[in-house]
Order: sequence, then C-alpha cells, then structure tokens
Amino acid sequence: MVNRAKSFKKRTLVTVVVASLAIIIPVIYLIHNSSTASAAPSITKDPKLKVETLAKGLSSPTSMAFIDTSNILVSEKDGQVRLVSNGVLEDKPVLQVSVDTASERGLLGIAIMNSTKTNAANNSKFVYLYYTESKGGDLRNRVYRYEWNGQNQNLVNPTLILDLPALPGPNHDGGKLVIGPDHYLYVVIGDLNHRGKLQNTNDGPDPDDTSVILRVNPNDGSAVKDNPFIKDANIAMHKYYAYGIRNSFGITFDPITGNLWQTENGPDVYDEINVVKPGFNSGWTQVMGPLSRNTGFMIGQLVNFPHSHYADPVFSWKNPVAVTDIEFMKSSVLGEKYKNNIFVGDYNNGNLYYFEVNSTRTGINLDINQEKIGLSSLVVDNANQQSAVTFGTGFGGISDIKIGPTDGFLYVLSINDGIIYKVVPSL
Repeated sequence: MVNRAKSFKKRTLVTVVVASLAIIIPVIYLIHNSSTASAAPSITKDPKLKVETLAKGLSSPTSMAFIDTSNILVSEKDGQVRLVSNGVLEDKPVLQVSVDTASERGLLGIAIMNSTKTNAANNSKFVYLYYTESKGGDLRNRVYRYEWNGQNQNLVNPTLILDLPALPGPNHDGGKLVIGPDHYLYVVIGDLNHRGKLQNTNDGPDPDDTSVILRVNPNDGSAVKDNPFIKDANIAMHKYYAYGIRNSFGITFDPITGNLWQTENGPDVYDEINVVKPGFNSGWTQVMGPLSRNTGFMIGQLVNFPHSHYADPVFSWKNPVAVTDIEFMKSSVLGEKYKNNIFVGDYNNGNLYYFEVNSTRTGINLDINQEKIGLSSLVVDNANQQSAVTFGTGFGGISDIKIGPTDGFLYVLSINDGIIYKVVPSL
C-alpha cells in the first residue's frame, strides 16, 4: 500500500514549491507586493483569443467576485478587500481586517449573493469572506457575512457564519467559497496537517472541521437538513458535504447538472480534479490519484462514514502543478465549443488549462490527439501530455477564475502579477 502520510517528511523549499502550495503563498506575498508581471500571458491553443489586462496594482490577490456588471471585489492576502470599478482599482480598500498571514493563512476567499432585503437603493448584497483571524490569542479560520452598501461602497455589519480551526497549520487552510445553485454556502478547508478520521486515519481523532467541504445556511451557518451526514451521531458531521480532502483552491458548480467540481493539491504526487457528489470521500491520506496508481490499496482501508463514498479523480497530474481554481464557461462569447466546459489554473507554471466535459457530464472528454499521446489514463505523466492540456501560459500564478456575469468573458486573477486578466476574442 502506498503510504501518502510519508509525503509530510521534511523537504527543501524547492521541493515544496514543486509539490504543493504549502509554502508558496507566503513567499510570493513577500516578493509580490505590487504588480511585477514579466512576460505577457497568451492563449497558446486558440489564435482567435487574446489576453487583456483589466486591472493591475493588487497585492497578492487571492479571490474575486462580481458585485454587478462593472464592479468586482478582490480579496488580498494581507486582509484588504479592494474594489475594481469599470476596470479601475480604487485607491481606498472597502474593508481592512486583521489577519494572520503566516504560510497560507490570510484573507483567502470571497463570495457574493443578493440580500433578501428590499432596500434596492443601496444595492444591498451579502458578501462572505474567509480569513484567518487572531483574537485574544485564539487563532481561527472564520467565515463572516458582510453587507455591501452600494451607495457608500463599503462592507458593514459583519456576522460570524463559521468558526473553523487554524491550528496547527499554518498551511492547508483552503478558503474558497461558493454560493451553490441551491442558494447554500459551500466552504472548503484543508487538513491543517491534522491526522484524524476526516483524513482517513482509523485510529485518529473524531471529526474536527478539517479536510472537508461544508454546506451550510448562508444566514447563520447552520447545517442544511438534507446534508449527507445529517443523521450522524457526531454533530460536527452534520455540516459536511465531503471529506478526505488534503487541500483545495477551487470549487465550482456545473451549470447543467448542478454537480460540484473541485480541485485538490497533492503532496509530491497527484494533483486532482474531482466531481464531488454528496458524501464524497476524497481518500486523503490513504490515496491520491486514481486507484489504479495506488498498488495494494483497498477501499476498506478508508474511514467510511455512513452515506459516504470514494470516487477516483476525473483527471490528475502525477507531478503536481499546484492546481488552483476551476470554473465552468457559462457563455459562448469565446466560441460555442467552450460553453459549459471547464477552465482550470495552476500556481507553479501560471498555466490556464481547458477541458471538455464528457457527454454524461461525469468526467473529462479527450480529443484524438490527447489519446494518442497516452492521456487516455486521464493522468498527465510527462511534459508532452502537459502541453496537450495547456490552453494559455504566463499568467503568473493563477489564484481565481470567474466568468463575467454580463459580457461572459473569462477573467483570470494572478496572485503574482497582482493583475486581473480578461480573455476575449481577438477579432
């Protein structure tokens, strides 16, 4: 059996940068306090598309969300929320929160949903932020709900929605947020270097809010009544949608099926793309990558909570690229072939990847050329296969990907360059 826990042995900084995002983000935060873009990004697979710069000057931006057609809120790792209005980065932050920024800690995630209030004059919306907060010596990863005041352009009235662990860490904090088509809030947190039942350690501690995707009511953080583990005797399980996740920087929903898709960072082997059904057990620490690559492993070795299930990733990279965000293309403005298929980013190379979803929307569909070079295994094993799935390069460490709510263009956030890029037709 392959013992993935051994991947946590001490490594050099260079090895960690290649293997995962464990130490990457604090290093780039120290180096990239403003835009330091070098080579311009380009789309290598489609000459009909080009990359434009929408806004620059951001400091280690981690996530972004559209307020409306012309305004974007961007979270910066050091605790600032910035407003990009009509392509212009406003000088004054709309919010500054005190965060711990060690390793992957910081202001990490942002999501927006319309408020139920009827005060349309204020353009009221709820903005959810995930950040590592230290109060009274208590270090926690917390999700707060703020109210966006469109008139004053600020975030007010914070309400605590989720209070999650941050120790020991300091890496694998996750932090991505998304509002599902069911109008519930989905939140991902990594293992924080815990080794318990949620990391498939049978004799480990009970569930403790690590290595999970949470699905909660956005008003108060309470468990959703049809969550897969709602009848479990351990109350902590009630909020979970999935577990066994090492760390993740991307969650999104298929606009056709409503299924959740997720990216996952491996240790020294196997970054993953997963389709996450309710009760999904991703397998960490017992397994990464497809079962066929884990000689001697048996499903029975996992911690299998009632109503849980394991599923292979739908795509993997044997040598981790530090995969980050994932997003479905919800429009045809870049070309009809891209509509309802997926784009994925990475940190190590600053690459943008494109994948076509199969006919049942349960996995990835390969073209003839990709199959000819051995990608039928759905695992990238070499540079030639890596090139075959690379759609664009030079994005300087992608931290988020979004689709414009009106124009339908592809927006790419670079944590290294401090830039929001926009992919548009070149003609």
